[in-house]
Amino acid sequence: MEKLLQNQVAFVTGAGSGIGKAAAIRLAEQGGKIALVDLHKENVEEVKKQIEAAGGEALLLEANVSELEEVELCYKQTMDRWGRLDVVFANAGINGEVTPIEDMKPEDWNLTISNNLTGTFLTVKYAIPHLKKDGGSIIITSSINGNRIFRNIGMSAYSTSKIGQMGFGKMAALELAHYRIRVNIICPGAIDTNIGENTWKEKEKLKKVQIPIDYPEGNQPLEDRPGTPEQVADLVLFLASSQSSHITGSEIYIDGAQSLL
Repeated sequence: MEKLLQNQVAFVTGAGSGIGKAAAIRLAEQGGKIALVDLHKENVEEVKKQIEAAGGEALLLEANVSELEEVELCYKQTMDRWGRLDVVFANAGINGEVTPIEDMKPEDWNLTISNNLTGTFLTVKYAIPHLKKDGGSIIITSSINGNRIFRNIGMSAYSTSKIGQMGFGKMAALELAHYRIRVNIICPGAIDTNIGENTWKEKEKLKKVQIPIDYPEGNQPLEDRPGTPEQVADLVLFLASSQSSHITGSEIYIDGAQSLL
């Protein structure tokens, strides 16, 4: 049986850990040749080894997705290696500074917006010339934050970047439909990843704006039961493959009903 992504090339940002890592491995299992893009080379090396140990192909690319020259070079290296591009998973991002708006430094705001929103723009922009040839699929990792929930106090920059990705993704879906390029946005809730490593919480400052939430006795908040990167990877595979050929411009929530609480 032919695999879903047989001989296709997928470009995955933030591929060194969490959702990006799980998606890269899942896409490779289904025949994809994977360009692994991450700021931390040592993390991507492990993913590359895992893919190649299973008989797949992977290219290691170290880059900051908020730097246009680095993103453009990554696509050039991908095309030099395989000569085609079929799937783009714009996944790289940070939580950044978590602090009240009053206390947030402009440079911390800019860092989050640059990594999450500008990084998504650059990842999509420089993919378009290569995807135009045969069409393809672009998947953007947004979040339930800024789209369906707003209770995570202190995450104003993060939530702004995530709702920005939603608008950008829908605009791109319409603009690129003529070229048979699909664009969809996934919105994970709490997922068991290591994104906490790039989250900087100002816990003492947050106390002054924290909103208490009381749950009915005996009910455990859904945030205490996070999903797994592999569950999100299954969704990415579906959106990358021809099984979702008539789906574009859609946001898809994957949060175990967390955002409905």
